[in-house]
Amino acid sequence: MGLHLHILLLQCLISTFVLNAFAFSDETVDKLLPVKSDGYCSRILRAQGTRREGFNEFRLRVEGDPELYSPGTTYRVTLYASSPSYFRGFTLIALKEGKEGDNDEDYAGNFEIIDEEDTQFMTNCPPAVTESTPRRRTRIQVFWTAPPSGAGCVILKASIVQKRIIYFQDEGSLTKRMCEKEPLSEGATERPIIDCCACGTAKYRMTFYGNWSEKVHPKDYPRRANHWSAIIGASHSKDYVLWEYGDYASEGVKQVAEFGSPVKMEEEIRQKGDDVLTVIKAKAQWPAWQPLNVRSAPSAEFSVDRTRHLMSFFTMLGPSPDWNVGLSAEDLCTKECGWAQKVVQDLIPWDAGTDNGVTYESPNKATIPPEKIRPLTSLDHPQSPFYDPEGGPITAVARVVIERIARKGEQCNIVPDTVDDIVADLAQEDKDEDDTPETCIYSNWSPWSACSSSTCDKGKRMRQRMLKAQLDLSVPCPHTQDFEPCMGPGCSDEVDASTCMVSEWITWSPCSVSCGMGMRSRERYVKQFPEDGSICQLPTEENEKCIVNEDCSPSSCLMTEWAEWEDCSATCGMGMKKRQRMVKMPPSDGTMCKTDLAEVEKCMMPECYTIPCLLSSWSEWSDCSVTCGKGMRTRQRMLKSPVELGECNEELEQVEKCMLPECPTDCMVSEWSEWSECNKSCGKGHVIRTRMIKLEPQFGGEPCPETVQRKKCKIRKCNRGSSDEKRRRKEAREKRRSKQSREEPQDEQHPGCKMRPWSVWTDCTKLCGGGIQERFMMVKRRFRNAQFTSCKDKKEIRACNVNPC
Repeated sequence: MGLHLHILLLQCLISTFVLNAFAFSDETVDKLLPVKSDGYCSRILRAQGTRREGFNEFRLRVEGDPELYSPGTTYRVTLYASSPSYFRGFTLIALKEGKEGDNDEDYAGNFEIIDEEDTQFMTNCPPAVTESTPRRRTRIQVFWTAPPSGAGCVILKASIVQKRIIYFQDEGSLTKRMCEKEPLSEGATERPIIDCCACGTAKYRMTFYGNWSEKVHPKDYPRRANHWSAIIGASHSKDYVLWEYGDYASEGVKQVAEFGSPVKMEEEIRQKGDDVLTVIKAKAQWPAWQPLNVRSAPSAEFSVDRTRHLMSFFTMLGPSPDWNVGLSAEDLCTKECGWAQKVVQDLIPWDAGTDNGVTYESPNKATIPPEKIRPLTSLDHPQSPFYDPEGGPITAVARVVIERIARKGEQCNIVPDTVDDIVADLAQEDKDEDDTPETCIYSNWSPWSACSSSTCDKGKRMRQRMLKAQLDLSVPCPHTQDFEPCMGPGCSDEVDASTCMVSEWITWSPCSVSCGMGMRSRERYVKQFPEDGSICQLPTEENEKCIVNEDCSPSSCLMTEWAEWEDCSATCGMGMKKRQRMVKMPPSDGTMCKTDLAEVEKCMMPECYTIPCLLSSWSEWSDCSVTCGKGMRTRQRMLKSPVELGECNEELEQVEKCMLPECPTDCMVSEWSEWSECNKSCGKGHVIRTRMIKLEPQFGGEPCPETVQRKKCKIRKCNRGSSDEKRRRKEAREKRRSKQSREEPQDEQHPGCKMRPWSVWTDCTKLCGGGIQERFMMVKRRFRNAQFTSCKDKKEIRACNVNPC
């Protein structure tokens, strides 16, 4: 890699150096010769310079001085000069080990600019970072994101321009070699092996970005119930472990992993006493993914100190058997006794070992005995939503970003940061006019914040507004924050060479006593020393008195400091917020602690607005709720604007009456009457009973049953008459029968019966789509010699209205 890389870096450096030569024309390089480069960074000017090797007044440093890098992790890279040295120009580049920089594939990872006034990407050599303007400086900083897995070892290399001297080295303080960290084997969690040597405390903000969506993880994605449970975690000492690979899940971990409930886990954390500094909590997210302009990513703030410098958290991916994502024992203390500035980690799900399910919505089935916590893989089970027959890596389902936002107390790291810990260096957003679409509804802008600079230094100020509704999801809504440049108070147009620039004050340190009156301090650091080399006269430390637990009697209890205020209970208008603290030590006399553990106060959010609803068109009317007669039918429309933006009072469903052809009505009859008396006073006779028709059949209903029944009766024997009288009666009966036979001939189709004619056809049961009609033939008279099976009522059925509806 030797000489070729030296020439490449030299070319990149001198190209920028020449473009800015007007800023220090008295120090122009002696000879500049244009050449054609064979490398990737082409059209670079080559310069004759002095080569200085083994000189260590300049140093390239990666935060934490790691020998190994984690793929995809972001690191802070600093290039600085030891006092009294300085540099005017520089070039910074990252190459895969053994590569010469001839192709895109030779470069490793990506740089990210922190301060555009100090650094920029080289115009004709995009992978390289160089100075924005040539001026005296002692340090620059950029972010570098490590390449994906498989890139191997990486070389970060810098070149320095100081007047006409160009420094570059094969090995030494301007070259940093790092190799890829091997992934953790299953059943193992990386644990800190050294004690923290940092001083004071640091405050961090953790932001959780869920990436689990149907677009990224389409297989069997649960569309209805997808969510992230409430986040639970803590900053803690190395003597306490919330969860780790290769260990068994506690009851608290199990409750979160299976049911998303953090209650038991929080109880376990708080029972650890001094091993825990801050309990980390953030709200659940329903659904699991939404654009950041609709819902901001959940975040939580926490603190760390020398003994409790580890951070752990996790959250359930739901619905799932017992799958979670999180960090275990993330160490925020650096080797040089400082606090890490930024940690970025992509997260894959892990199995808590308490449930046997293999899909998102597998039924609950306990793992007996429980198994150890382990990361999920793409080869676990063919039905798994993360299954890959080729065994590839699982795409990350979330990313967590941990950023330091403040430091308290005396800091003892030997290489202080030069970036303000409180005010982020935000890029200016130019605004000429309001380009807000009509479909985006915002609250009013808040007042401008104070300038980020409290000294005579250029800063920024900010205002905010809240996105209340996005009526059309296809039209993006612009920013909710606005920035503009500002100058600190007391600035004049002419800056004295003896003026020094300092950061804003960092938050006050904890009180020096746990009971009574003590002292607390805060500090700020020098961002730029006077140009004339004089001593900075501005104070960098302040002290003041503080009171903690005023009552120091034996009956008083020792309390922790108040936790951060919780989120306001209202999203707009007036609400309430709460903060809590814990009893650190109960009263020594054994009495109950009477100190308040919670405080509540009012909070004001942006004013509330009536949110107009964006609705779909009405659907078609549903089928009638009945098949005949009177019923009901409905139609719906959908709410297109997100539910989270507020309640919509518009009607989403309508109901109306509907009428179909009348339903068939069956015949209704009364109960049978009592049997009548026998119709003969002697001999054989009969009795009858009847019932009445209460409702005639309608619209094809069932016909009426018989209304008269008779049965034989016999009272007593009659006295016998003369033989002549018997003969006359017999002849009379035969005559009547003969006459009836002649008057009423039997139906050939119904022997032994006389039938009534067919009734008319009933109404069709349906107006369309195929119905039926019926007609009936009733028995009018049944002769004595007729058989019952051949003499009974008849019914016919036929199809009707067969045309489609």
